[in-house]
Amino acid sequence: MSVIAVSPAVGSFCITRSAKMVSRPRVVMAVGSNTISGASILTKLQKDCATPLPVLRHVVDAMADDMRAGLAVEGGSDLKMILSYVDALPTGNEKGLFYALDLGGTNFRVLRVQLGGKEERVISTEFEQVSIPPELMFGTTEELFDFIASGLAKFAQKEGGKFHLQQGKTREIGFTFSFPVKQTSIDSGILIKWTKGFAVSGTAGKDVVACLNEAMKRQELDMRVSALVNDTVGTLAGSRYWDDDVMVAVILGTGTNACYVERVDAIPKLQDPSSTSGRTIVNTEWGAFSNGLPLTEFDQQMDAESINPCEQIFEKTISGMYLGEIVRRVLLRMAEAADLFGHSVPEKLLMPFSLRTPDICAMQQDTSKDLEEVGSVLYDVAGVNSSTNARKIVIDVCDTIAKRGGRLAGAGIVGILQKMELDSKGLIFGKRTVVAMDGGLYEHYPQYRRYLQEAVTELLGPEISRNIVIEHSKDGSGIGAALLAASNSKYGHDI
Repeated sequence: MSVIAVSPAVGSFCITRSAKMVSRPRVVMAVGSNTISGASILTKLQKDCATPLPVLRHVVDAMADDMRAGLAVEGGSDLKMILSYVDALPTGNEKGLFYALDLGGTNFRVLRVQLGGKEERVISTEFEQVSIPPELMFGTTEELFDFIASGLAKFAQKEGGKFHLQQGKTREIGFTFSFPVKQTSIDSGILIKWTKGFAVSGTAGKDVVACLNEAMKRQELDMRVSALVNDTVGTLAGSRYWDDDVMVAVILGTGTNACYVERVDAIPKLQDPSSTSGRTIVNTEWGAFSNGLPLTEFDQQMDAESINPCEQIFEKTISGMYLGEIVRRVLLRMAEAADLFGHSVPEKLLMPFSLRTPDICAMQQDTSKDLEEVGSVLYDVAGVNSSTNARKIVIDVCDTIAKRGGRLAGAGIVGILQKMELDSKGLIFGKRTVVAMDGGLYEHYPQYRRYLQEAVTELLGPEISRNIVIEHSKDGSGIGAALLAASNSKYGHDI
């Protein structure tokens, strides 16, 4: 299928998420009788979103080709194929107290873990999650990092119980930073650009580790970053700590990304291929993939109005930030052109990102005869009064968008596995290979999860797919970052 260079709207997302919804829907637009039906709009949507096996196979091949091109030379493809500088994954010998900071969406999470080596492994963990005020997502570098460092300092002050730092040591932290970064070492990286609705000024082109270290100094927090990792790299490390067969990690949440274990001799652009293990983790930044995706007019409109048009097309098709907004745009068209909700369009339905992916997920879980939960969500979130027939159409729209997203995500996973299989001359599909999954979209949206698994099985066939294990790794990225901080500790493992 032809590729349309488009991308969705994220600018108003942060504002509308925190907007206070009024209890009664306001009607702002009269709609005359129309000859177009909701069913005809749905039929066209389903056709445009279709992901039959040939479409999925094209995505698989294109993903693998783009990966190779991105490994050959910087800027060789849409996929940046960023080197992580992780030379060795955690072994289980790590000991001591380590922290992790996970920044990758509208919240950030701080975590501490006490490690006890091979015998005791993870002795104890604690974490807290902090919401980022929407205005900071559009503020300055200092404002954002000062807010984060302040939250980290407050968390560190509560340290106690099973958590203890050896006297004379400085606390070390693994920094999970889930935005495109050009990594220059294990503990430094230059921000390429913000994604996921962030538009913080003054950060692009700067070392984000230096930004955090400076903010921690301003907070008088005695802590240093010893590992900078992407959330997918952290998930892979955290999962590999428990299972040596983990080779790929995928995040499917607000945003999306994937990383995998690569041979250093398969990375032509690596100027210094020296490695103690002969392997490293490559961060694909697959959200930027765009080759052969089945896109609709609603995707194009959303992209054109976004803060990053013509970028992150794969992310805008499969990730949690956008699925609800695509559904909202479809429902708005149905309301305006086909009177789906009567002869008027409620004001809330006109608001970008007022319908979120958790809302469409909740509606798809409704099994009642009259779809009462669907009606409740539509009223509370979109200000819509709906008939049972309208609710059925809404469910079909939700399913169409979730199905496309899940199946395309599955094809992306197979693309990575296929590249690894061909380049390793058959060392992936013939044995147990684990794909670690993290992110709220994958965890909480059962239909999406099922469509992803079905696509993987269809593409690989029943025999090979039995060897490919897709496992949920909850909070893997946070623990993984702490583990990588431990394995890269300036004190070694004698804590």
